[in-house]
Order: sequence, then C-alpha cells, then structure tokens
Amino acid sequence: MMWGSGHGIFGGLWMILFWGIIIALIVWAVMALRGKGGNGGPDATGRPDALETLRERLAKGEIDEEEFRRRKAALDE
Repeated sequence: MMWGSGHGIFGGLWMILFWGIIIALIVWAVMALRGKGGNGGPDATGRPDALETLRERLAKGEIDEEEFRRRKAALDE
C-alpha cells in the first residue's frame, strides 16, 4: 500500500526550491527598480550618484557655479 502521492522527500524539496526562487526573483526585481529610479538619489549600493554629490557641494558652497558647470559637463560626456 502506498502512502501519499509517491514523490517522497523530493516533492517537498522541489516545492521549497521553487518558492525560494520565486521569492528571490521578486526581491531582485524590487531592488533593481529601486536602484534605477533616476531621481538622483542613492543607487543600489546606497551611495548618492556623482551628480547628486556635485549638487550638494554647490549647495554647501564648496564649489562655485562655474566649477559646477565644468564638472557636470565632464560627467555628461
């Protein structure tokens, strides 16, 4: 007489593996979308991008507008 569906322990392992992959893909997609928001905020590593840093330095008075434009042009190349 057979017990259950006959898949044994492998049926449960495949189910766990399947859902683990699905959850990992969802987490990866959310992280990728957050990192590519294009709003000048932090990237996927949590660090601000170069243009945002440049804007902050201009706002703090560390560089003047001419220096800001020169460096921004270098970044846009």
